[in-house]
Amino acid sequence: MNPAPDARELAWPHERLVRECCKGNQDAWSALIEKYKNLIFSIPIKFGLSRDDAGDIFQAVCVELLTGLPRLREPKALPKWLMQTSYHQCLRWKTHRMDLADDTQGMESEQQPSPEELPEQILYQVQREQSVREAVSALPGRCNRMVAMLFFEDPPRPYDEVARELQLATGSIGFTRGRCLKKLRQLLEEKGFN
Repeated sequence: MNPAPDARELAWPHERLVRECCKGNQDAWSALIEKYKNLIFSIPIKFGLSRDDAGDIFQAVCVELLTGLPRLREPKALPKWLMQTSYHQCLRWKTHRMDLADDTQGMESEQQPSPEELPEQILYQVQREQSVREAVSALPGRCNRMVAMLFFEDPPRPYDEVARELQLATGSIGFTRGRCLKKLRQLLEEKGFN
């Protein structure tokens, strides 16, 4: 089992990440999956599918990624390709489920959204979420861990627990959190957030 990719690999530009994956670099594959796992998983969740179904779709997208990555013409298009592939897998899953329902219960088919493009509203939302994930991962180590503990864990951790894990005084958590959020805001503004 490969260890988790480090922050340097996660920060590789798309071109390098794709190039290294195509060369068979296992660390690059780990970094690519780590970087985009939430993006891939978020699409089926946004379509109201269960976590189990989202996991199946995630696996199908990873198989398509493995076979399709060498044919990707523009590495910068990787996030959009992953979103579209996830969306198409959702449509296939829904069609398959409806076919099963028709076979077993004689139900009428629902009208399906266009299989051409991911709906613009969802595309916009997913792109913004991915930008936030990338900005958080670009934060220095302590800030990255603090933001994750306070804002991405459910339930968020209490300050005393965060302080203990980060080896900080409990009273300094608010100040440190403010500095980290300021850095995060700067990174997001660089990505075009207002």
